[in-house]
Amino acid sequence: MGNENFSEKVSVNINSSTLSNIDLLVDNGYYSNRSDFINQALRNLLQQQQSTLDRIIDKNSDTARKNANQWFVGIYNLDAATLEELLSQGGGGTIHGYGVFAIDEAIDTDKLFAAVSSIRIKGKVLCSAEIKEHYGLR
Repeated sequence: MGNENFSEKVSVNINSSTLSNIDLLVDNGYYSNRSDFINQALRNLLQQQQSTLDRIIDKNSDTARKNANQWFVGIYNLDAATLEELLSQGGGGTIHGYGVFAIDEAIDTDKLFAAVSSIRIKGKVLCSAEIKEHYGLR
């Protein structure tokens, strides 16, 4: 993985009253722009929900481990060593995650297709067009 931009553009509707308050804070130097305000607000809300997030992550990680699957939040890079481990478990596993999922360019696609039956990612996927097509990734 190089210096890819891991941010994504999201459109939201904000009522005029709320937006005018954000603009007032921006115009008075509290935030550099609307995006800065929104990103800070989102970080604060996620921090408030951290215990809930931790509980969800633990539950999903435990379930994936019991079923010999891969599950992640954040950045996950599938390399040759991990692929060999998946093959040694008999193949047919799944990979589910939230964030950035990358598959090394040197991965043997035949081994990948034998080891992993499905891939579901909410976020960004970095891999060859052949792999994206095989798993129906965007």
